[in-house]
Amino acid sequence: MTEAAELPPAPEKARDVFGDRYADAVRYAELLAEAGVKRGLIGPREVPRLWERHLLNCAVLSEVVPEGVTVCDVGSGAGLPGIPLALVRDDLKITLLEPLLRRTNFLTEVVELLGLDHVTVVRGRAEEVMGKLQPVHVVTARAVAPLDRLATWGIPLLRPYGEMLALKGDTAEEELKASATALTKLGAVETSILHVGEGVVSPMSTVVRVEVGESPGGVRFAAKRAKAARTGRARRRRG
Repeated sequence: MTEAAELPPAPEKARDVFGDRYADAVRYAELLAEAGVKRGLIGPREVPRLWERHLLNCAVLSEVVPEGVTVCDVGSGAGLPGIPLALVRDDLKITLLEPLLRRTNFLTEVVELLGLDHVTVVRGRAEEVMGKLQPVHVVTARAVAPLDRLATWGIPLLRPYGEMLALKGDTAEEELKASATALTKLGAVETSILHVGEGVVSPMSTVVRVEVGESPGGVRFAAKRAKAARTGRARRRRG
C-alpha cells in the first residue's frame, strides 16, 4: 500500500474549518502524505492521522490569533502550524521561518501550488534573522523545542506587546512553570494556557500564550534591536 492510499478521507468537520480553502487543505494533506514522507519531513506513521493530529490540530490555532496581524512561524518544518493557519486566515501576513533547505524547498512549492499570496518562506534560524525581518505581532511554533529554548528564539522576533503562541501537549503546564524565570528575563509580562478546537479536535489543542511588554527579548536583546533599527534606517536613507 502506498503512502497516498493510507491517507484517510478528510473528516466532514474539515469542510467547516477550511471553508473555501477546503480543496487546498486536501491537496496539502496529499502533499504531506506523498512528497512530505518521501523527503523525510513527516513520518509514514503520521499519515493515517494527518487530519486530526496535524491539519485540524494546527488550524484551530486561528481561534486565538488576532485579526490582520503579522505572524512568524518559527521552525515551520513541513508547514505546521503555518500553512493550516494560512489556509483559514487570509487576513494574516505569515512568514514561514525554517533553517533546512529541503524543508524550505517543500514549503515554497506548497505556497506556490496553493496560491498562498499572503505567505512568505524564509530560510534561516530565528537568532540569525533578528533585525533582518520586520518584528511581528505573533510568533507561532509547534514541536520545535522546550518552551524556555523556544522563547529565546521566538520572543526577540516580536514587536512590543506581541505574543508567542506555542502548540504544546500534556507537558504545557510543567514547561510553563519551569520556564517562568527565563520568560521574565525575555520580557514576558503574562503567560497562560489555552485550549482551542472544541468540537473540532479531541482532545482540544493546547496553546501556551506568552505576552511581552515593550521590550521583547528583554535587556539581552535591547542593544541588538536598537542596532538593527539604526541599520534599517540607514539603508532606507541610502535607498
